[in-house]
Amino acid sequence: MDLNEISRRISQAAMRVHQELGPGLGASLYRSCMLIELTSMGVKARPGLLLPVYYRGQKVSGEAFRMDVLVENQVIVEVKAVESVQDAHARPLLTYLRLAKKPLGMLLNFNEKVTIKVFPGVTMLQSPQQERLRTPNMSNPIVEPQESKPLPRAF
Repeated sequence: MDLNEISRRISQAAMRVHQELGPGLGASLYRSCMLIELTSMGVKARPGLLLPVYYRGQKVSGEAFRMDVLVENQVIVEVKAVESVQDAHARPLLTYLRLAKKPLGMLLNFNEKVTIKVFPGVTMLQSPQQERLRTPNMSNPIVEPQESKPLPRAF
């Protein structure tokens, strides 16, 4: 399945979930329903995958970012339920795209209407400031979540 088809199906699933549930609920509920909807559409979606943090080539023990949903191992989806999407809501997604080396990210906001923002993946580091969170040369830096307490969200 190519990126256009994956993003089309993600958008379609978001519309269906919003139509069924309406506005005013929490992001975790919308995320869970997105997983159900995507699975029913035959789309592979994995929730809560961890991205370890590396500093100067060393893994920072106990530190990781948790993506909301990875779809078809290509698209990172972040789910929000806020009044309006701000730049600060997109920053974690942009970080996940860079660390996971994925080609596309989608920020879904379930409010009165569903807002969908699409972000291309970052393929090259653009500044020394971005260098500090870069992973070493790894083909797949994503880690399956362990059965443990959830990590606090830093954003």
